[in-house]
Amino acid sequence: MSRYGIAEWYGQPFLTLAPGQRRAFADAASGIGAPPPCPFRPGTACNKPGGVCTLQSYREDTGRIGGSEGDPVIICPSRFEQGELLVRWLAAIVPFVEGEALVAREVPFMRSTQTGKPAGKIDLVIASTRRDELRWFGLEIQAVYFSGAGMNQEFEALRDDGGDPPPFPVGVRRPDWRSSSAKRLMPQLQIKTPTLRRWHSKIAVAVDRPFFASLGGPSAEPSHDLDSGDVIWLVPAIRNGVLTRGHWEVLTLEASEEKLQAARTVTRTAFEGDLRARLRPLRGRR
Repeated sequence: MSRYGIAEWYGQPFLTLAPGQRRAFADAASGIGAPPPCPFRPGTACNKPGGVCTLQSYREDTGRIGGSEGDPVIICPSRFEQGELLVRWLAAIVPFVEGEALVAREVPFMRSTQTGKPAGKIDLVIASTRRDELRWFGLEIQAVYFSGAGMNQEFEALRDDGGDPPPFPVGVRRPDWRSSSAKRLMPQLQIKTPTLRRWHSKIAVAVDRPFFASLGGPSAEPSHDLDSGDVIWLVPAIRNGVLTRGHWEVLTLEASEEKLQAARTVTRTAFEGDLRARLRPLRGRR
């Protein structure tokens, strides 16, 4: 049996935490005391409820964690900001002259027609003002939502546990690829990409390797030609606790939408066969 549990907690590898550290983090996660600082955004406190950065699939061994499976799944956007990897990577791709790239955070992109207040932002924008010419590219970061049991029961179990290795996850949960992709990320790209295309710029989007794999993974012949598409996909990986450059490719908006859908309409025959099996009489008659 396998279940998803904490992989990194307040920036620390979960399996390396001593029981006392786990209890202290469980208190912080439950609102007892101030949260620790975020190691991925220096100078800021952790703003992720519960402080869980990544989830990991674990195997059970007599009620304890017996081993891990696959890559950790990033559920906190701040985890992508370790060492400014993404902005430096994108700056090298576009390319900007090394050492001259600038960055801005949460730049308003839309404003309410009623209040005039920002109604949508671009997560990060990298820019260059070389020779007084402004060039820039947007960067959207998409962590993964999960469905199933919340994390509070894990915090309670860890507060009462003093053993090693840590206890096997109590709750059953899984990454919700569908909500993270078609329901969350795709509308963002559909809104922002056409405008950036008219403004002669591009949007980049960063997702982790498990997320990208759920969308079908790399294209058969990935393009690194910036003129071949509208969306620059950045797919970093976590190796030994460090965010590293991984796969990247350029896709059109249409190809990105198809990837994010990760689903196809069934045939009419299949639909009607399923429909027949589900049909029931109305409960009452007039």
